[in-house]
Amino acid sequence: MSRLRHLATLLRLGPVNLARVGAYRAGLRTGLHPVQRVRRTLGGDAFFAAPAAGVDLPAPQAWRTASLGFGWLTAPLGDSPPDWHASLLDGRRAGGADRPWWTIGDFDLPVGDIKTVWEASRLDWAVAFAQQAAAGDPSAVPRLNAWLADWCRANPAFLGVNWKCGQEASLRVLHLALAARLLGQDARPTADLVRLVEAHLARMRPTVAYAQGQDNNHGTSEAAALFIGGSLCAAGGLAAGEGLGRLGRRLLQERVARLVAPDGSFSQHSVNYHRLMLDTLSLAELWRRWHGLPAFEGVFMNRAAAAADWLHHLVEVGTGDAPNLGANDGANLLPLTDAPYRDHRPSVQLAMALFRGRAAYAEPGPHDDYLAWLGVARPANVADAPRSRSFSDGGYAVLRRDGWMALLRVPHFRFRPHHCDALHLDLWRGGVNLLRDGGSYSYNAEAPWQDLFPGTSAHNTLSFDDHEQMPRLGRFLWGSWPEADGVRFEDSAGGRAAMTAAYTDWCGCRHERSVTVDGMRVTVSDRVAGFRARTVLRWRLCPGAWSLDGQVLRGEGVQLAATADAPIVRMALVEGVESRRYLEKSALPVLEVEVGGPCTVTTVITAALPR
Repeated sequence: MSRLRHLATLLRLGPVNLARVGAYRAGLRTGLHPVQRVRRTLGGDAFFAAPAAGVDLPAPQAWRTASLGFGWLTAPLGDSPPDWHASLLDGRRAGGADRPWWTIGDFDLPVGDIKTVWEASRLDWAVAFAQQAAAGDPSAVPRLNAWLADWCRANPAFLGVNWKCGQEASLRVLHLALAARLLGQDARPTADLVRLVEAHLARMRPTVAYAQGQDNNHGTSEAAALFIGGSLCAAGGLAAGEGLGRLGRRLLQERVARLVAPDGSFSQHSVNYHRLMLDTLSLAELWRRWHGLPAFEGVFMNRAAAAADWLHHLVEVGTGDAPNLGANDGANLLPLTDAPYRDHRPSVQLAMALFRGRAAYAEPGPHDDYLAWLGVARPANVADAPRSRSFSDGGYAVLRRDGWMALLRVPHFRFRPHHCDALHLDLWRGGVNLLRDGGSYSYNAEAPWQDLFPGTSAHNTLSFDDHEQMPRLGRFLWGSWPEADGVRFEDSAGGRAAMTAAYTDWCGCRHERSVTVDGMRVTVSDRVAGFRARTVLRWRLCPGAWSLDGQVLRGEGVQLAATADAPIVRMALVEGVESRRYLEKSALPVLEVEVGGPCTVTTVITAALPR
């Protein structure tokens, strides 16, 4: 049965994608892949010149005296560049700097998580140094050139871990191109910069089919890098640049049409990756406008606008935070401000301005900083405030009423899921994430974290008989994807907002959840059946002082009361863990409600927080 389940899951990934990935892997194993024959030489020390004109904008503080990794991990900076092969966490070195990238594994390195090495080589610092130079710091460009020269010496073309991933190469291209724009040198790039960018495009070009086969941000990032990087190389006199730019344009249009649904949902079921994709589209559109290139064709603009709407609806206006939904590797393509990593408002404001012609937020504020740095006029018109809405293409329902925001994750998968989060409920009030998702932590963590964070127990839903909602078939692959039925969405003008959905899992266990937001109360009804011994409902709470008195849980300004139409076997407040940012984890309280037979569990959440 497991083999049949595995085969059925592979078929859902699509025969074309399987062929793309299979050909890529077979080519590398046999030594016949075209990427293995690419040769380039890096070098130089004059990648950028001092800016001809400055800007009257404050440059961010990141990368002045301390490095910044994953939006939170800092370390003092000395006079020398970082060790490009060392982990940001503990300084352990990855090794293999003299080996072709395709001979190096992803998950068997001395550093553990390869992303701890990749992070510094995403070149966020190149953008920061360019901003510092544009804001008048005369030492910034020499520092930028010295670091890039050192990076090239430490990372000869296509050798070592920093060349392993095409998407990592694409992020470097995008950041180098953005740095050139901030310094006013994108129309006439230096020969050293063109050589560096072209080498990255040469790394990506032969493997774009593999990126397409992933059906995720690899395809959008690499397509945008080919489009923007090809244009930059053409501006620097490289004849092949125009062809690479055309290829990138075509791929980006194709990826957007496939991966972004008409309602704006993205293939990856992740808020962080949605922001990465949306920032990528914003940068591509900006580059097109800056260089007077033809408009994107097909559904590109409509899907980009819908993707902007999607994120706009999930972001809390007061803080910029959003549900910690799905996979998260710490990516932040446009690190232009000192805004907290989880503040999504600058990205939303930029995308809404570009693709809707409206400001997302009426009042001026730090969310306008992207517009200022990128030369985008703040639209006079303001978009309607986020409201209750069903994003049925991707499987999300947002309920907004009376100061509440509830997000229900409805299982509907055109693309592979990364987390067991069917019918997960995220609940917010007054900018506080009362009921929250566990996050991702790491893609290569030690036990038990590797299984915990993507698993059912890290979400506000029910676990049946201690099995996951889906069987795990690989590190990034689940089988037997659940599909919702009985889906109903209600948004009564001036009344309540409600959502109902259900699914039956691979073991025959049934869960139907109804969520109603009405006034000061949120009511969640969970009807369960089909399990053998027990089911556990988990409410993952915001950190704070909570006390459990019988079947009522009280916190600061909020209480939860749980009842059932069958005996509750156990109701306990236990300690859980969450990861709000990549490789960061902390404790949080979790309310567990266990029942032993088919029943309906009703949770009523009432709050007295300011509206």
